[in-house]
Amino acid sequence: MRKKRITNMNSQIRQTRLWSPLFLGPVVAAFAIGFVWPFIQGIYLSFCEFKLIKDARLTGFGNYLKALQDPTFRHAFWFTALFAIVSLVLINVLAFAVAYALTQGIKGSNLFRTVFFMPNLIGGIVLGYIWSMIFDGILGRYGTSIVMDSRFGFWGLIILVGWQQIGYMMIIYIAGLQAVPGDMIEAARIDGANKWQTLFKVTIPNVMPSITICTFLGLTNGFKLFDQNLALTGGQPIIQADGEFVKTTEMLALNIYSTFYTSNTTSKGVAQAKAVLFFILVAGLGLLQLSYTRKREVQQ
Repeated sequence: MRKKRITNMNSQIRQTRLWSPLFLGPVVAAFAIGFVWPFIQGIYLSFCEFKLIKDARLTGFGNYLKALQDPTFRHAFWFTALFAIVSLVLINVLAFAVAYALTQGIKGSNLFRTVFFMPNLIGGIVLGYIWSMIFDGILGRYGTSIVMDSRFGFWGLIILVGWQQIGYMMIIYIAGLQAVPGDMIEAARIDGANKWQTLFKVTIPNVMPSITICTFLGLTNGFKLFDQNLALTGGQPIIQADGEFVKTTEMLALNIYSTFYTSNTTSKGVAQAKAVLFFILVAGLGLLQLSYTRKREVQQ
């Protein structure tokens, strides 16, 4: 009987291997056509000057030098880095606090989860215009606007993104909190640990997988932010620095977009070089963060 079962399993494995290309083939082809080939072509175009792809002419590393020397790109990098750090901390702390509160058995917790998650279902462009009207309605009383002061633009983006993403991160933290072994919590209480000691010594170490995911999402989303930035401030206000007009609330993704669609034909290659640098930055930071936080995960 055992031998017959093993024979049947081997037969099923052979059949699976035989038919797997039929099912995996379309997916692999779509991935190669929609991602791999454009990615390789984008790297190639970053070394070219072009108006149309078919007219691309190799120029070497000139586009990368122009990108690194561009004051608008440097300003966008530092603004984006500051935004990513602040939003990462605030969103994760608030999301964890909300998730922790909603897993304490309070009445109506399912309703609260739904309400907190709903903003994540709204598109970034729509949110940007909605919050733009809200901020301008408030700031208009004081004779100013969200696009007249970079401080208002920065904190406006923080509020917008926090309002949109806290609910999503909350769901991930709730899943992590519900997976914490109850016997560990009970053992900590028996040993005399108070709520704060239990939280920091037992709960948070066991929620590290959720923290890893939320930190990764918060970091990458902070750097990749585009549609909210475009709709809320459009990079405004504008100042002059190093002989260039710099948009003070313009983030990296919006800067790449603006560079590509300027009237200067050669700027398309520069924008492509910026996009490659942008990819290296986000991918590198994401991998470093994953490596750092995964080492601190508790094996249950």
